[in-house]
Amino acid sequence: MKVAVLPGDGIGPEIIAEALKVLRALDLPFEFREAPVGGAAYAATGEPLPPETLRTVKDAAAILFGAVGDPRYDALPRAKRPEQAILGLRKELGLFANLRPAQVYPELAGASALKAEVVTGLDMLIVRELTGDIYFGEPKGIRTTDGEREGFDTMRYRESEIRRIARVAFEAARNRKKSGGARVCSVDKANVLETSQLWREVLTQEGKNFPDVALSHMYVDNCAMQLVRNPKQFDVIVTGNLFGDILSDEASMLTGSIGMLPSASLDERGKGLYEPIHGSAPDIAGRGVANPLATILSAAMMLRYSLQQPAAAARIEAAVGKVLRAGLRTADIYAPGTRKAGTAEMGDAVVAAL
Repeated sequence: MKVAVLPGDGIGPEIIAEALKVLRALDLPFEFREAPVGGAAYAATGEPLPPETLRTVKDAAAILFGAVGDPRYDALPRAKRPEQAILGLRKELGLFANLRPAQVYPELAGASALKAEVVTGLDMLIVRELTGDIYFGEPKGIRTTDGEREGFDTMRYRESEIRRIARVAFEAARNRKKSGGARVCSVDKANVLETSQLWREVLTQEGKNFPDVALSHMYVDNCAMQLVRNPKQFDVIVTGNLFGDILSDEASMLTGSIGMLPSASLDERGKGLYEPIHGSAPDIAGRGVANPLATILSAAMMLRYSLQQPAAAARIEAAVGKVLRAGLRTADIYAPGTRKAGTAEMGDAVVAAL
């Protein structure tokens, strides 16, 4: 199982090291190939996504990604900035489906921004379309009209793009096997946007191919409110690029720490890039205090979605739960009565729990 390993910038190398430690403890036939990306790649080659790195990821079955971003390169032209690496990978690999779970471990319910009783037991998945919508629609730009500047962007989706992300969401809901049955909530703004009207029509059509999955629809503004009011009503949310960008960040804060949340970005064949949703955190880089659990849980998603090793994925997730029940905490999830641990100690604890 060839895995491309892209540590990246900031805390990326530290958290990737712990994920690799956990993966190696599984005694599975991995072949890890490391390559530079982001600011680290720019420093070495002058490019945030060098051709050699691209060759490495295209030859792999999955990609384990740390983080990119380095304030030393903020003044560079946009095409050379570290963040362009992740955008380039999505485009080159056709990673159109972004999966972001939001799960609240019972031991961390008190760390949520919401009351513990509102989030305890939360286990949802947001499926975000990643390569279309207003971010990529043409035309776009800034022009001068009647003597003043105006900015314009185009929200656009093809039916085929909507249909393929719908299938990912329905299949994900079916495979989650939650009590109460599989459910998908499609989020749009069909009362205002033509794009959303097409989105809703296609989701409804595709839903007929999944009679075992209950489909509902919700306007995006109402969904934003419901995520705060009653987030446990959701199983799988599927939505477009813009709405998914906003809603997935909102959902991440229900869990208590961004340091706990993994993600996957998949192509049409199930090959994926797996990364924690947090950034490179340059302010704490090199101090050994970053939370590696989101990266370790991203590795578990990699086993489940790209490497067909669901039992190994479940083992990692159970080990993380065991470590949290034992009271071990990195600084971001620390609370009185628990024991503070560094990055490496947390990784060691997960390995021991396996």
